[in-house]
Formats: sequence, C-alpha cells, structure tokens
Amino acid sequence: MPQQIHVEAYERLTARGHENIRALHRTTFELTKDSDVAIQGDCILGVKLDRAVADLSQEFRSAIKRDTAIVIIVLEVENLSDVVLARGSSRLTLEDHRRVVVRRSRFVGGETLAIESNKAARDIDRRLIEKLRSRDAEIVVHIYVLDLCDVSTPTGLKGINLVKKL
Repeated sequence: MPQQIHVEAYERLTARGHENIRALHRTTFELTKDSDVAIQGDCILGVKLDRAVADLSQEFRSAIKRDTAIVIIVLEVENLSDVVLARGSSRLTLEDHRRVVVRRSRFVGGETLAIESNKAARDIDRRLIEKLRSRDAEIVVHIYVLDLCDVSTPTGLKGINLVKKL
C-alpha cells in the first residue's frame, strides 16, 4: 500500500502570457504583476500575476521558511504541464509585492519563493512556453510544500500519494 505524504501548505497562483516571453534564463524563472515584459526579461514566464510572495498565506509562508521544506511547483498552460522541484529556506523573507522568483542557486532576495530548483526558465517545456507567447494564455501555478522529514522513506518518493492536510 502506498504511503501518504501530507502537503504542509498549498498555494495556487495565476498569471497571463505575453508575446515577449522568451524564457531563456539559465538560473531563474519569474512571474510578475507587471502588465508588460521587455524582450530583455528572459526569465519571465508570466505577467499580471494575481499574487506575489508577500501576498501568500501565513500558513504557506511558515511552511516554506523551513530548511526541511521541499517545494513542488506544477506549471499548467491549457493541457500542458511541467513540474519543478526546489527547496524552501529559513532565509526566505517573502517581502516582494510584485514578483515570484524561483532560483537554481541558494541566493535569497525579497522576491525569492524557492531555491536550489532543478529548473530555470530555459528548462521549462518549450511547448508550454510557446503557448505563453500569447496574451490570451493563462498559466496556473500550483505550489506544494512538503516537509523533508515526512519524505524520508526507504523507497524515496516511489509509491507515495500526496494528500493535503485539511
């Protein structure tokens, strides 16, 4: 029987596409509340973000600010999705009111949601990015926070079902 791992916290964000989205950055990806993006903004995946890191719930903020936090980010555009794995940190401040940034590095700024990500903008499924080059496109971002202490099993994540705590 599969083991169940409880999701410590969950947030759902939405943003819109834009014709200038290129998503070529090697170390980060970003979503912004800004309405427009310049062609130089090669880390941006979406504009008109509904909430930035400062707007996230207190429950979520507490969960992701643990050094044992594992972050699973599911990016969805229409019928396509991509999954990003990252870590939380006790160093996160989550104080930016405009942006959400996920980083491959351990650098933390006020806009940083997660660090040590397995993907940056250039690693996101290119079919998904192509759809985001339209202002009509909507990206839905599901962010799950798990506690590493709960995930430590002999079999790893194989055979584990994610269940949100109510």
